[in-house]
Amino acid sequence: MSTVVCVGSYDPLTYGHLDVISRAAHIFERVIVAVAKNSQKNYLFTAAKREEFITQATADLPNVQAVTWEGLACDLATRYGAVALVKGIRNSKDTDSEMTQAFANRQLSGIDTILIPTSPENALISSSVVKEIAAYGGDVSGFVPPEVAQALQQAFTATSEDNIAPDHSLNPEA
Repeated sequence: MSTVVCVGSYDPLTYGHLDVISRAAHIFERVIVAVAKNSQKNYLFTAAKREEFITQATADLPNVQAVTWEGLACDLATRYGAVALVKGIRNSKDTDSEMTQAFANRQLSGIDTILIPTSPENALISSSVVKEIAAYGGDVSGFVPPEVAQALQQAFTATSEDNIAPDHSLNPEA
């Protein structure tokens, strides 16, 4: 059975991520989607919530399994007997970054990395941009699954209500 591992933070899960996961699921017999858990990073959503989003969004792909992982991607690949790691790329910056990781993973464990370019309609989507749009109350429904869009709205509505300060510069009498 050919198993691959897709590792990412998925904070939040986007349609770009799902594009790569879905395409990998059509090529390989089993896809393990590993939600990275790194104590050095600040995430908007917990690892458990990010894993739940992936499980919901890939429910129609029976060969996809979401797990949470803290550690080296190549170690997880070895644990699952994966033939490769799969990473999505949007542009040359992603390619440079992923190639560096691919070389390290190959050196550490002999595992290869397969880079899958995201579809053109998803090439400009990033989790960082999605979070910024959501933080300012923008509509992110074209970038993320409905459950994620709702969770983003809830997360940022709660924090923005606490941080609103009146802008007195528009009314000199205030």
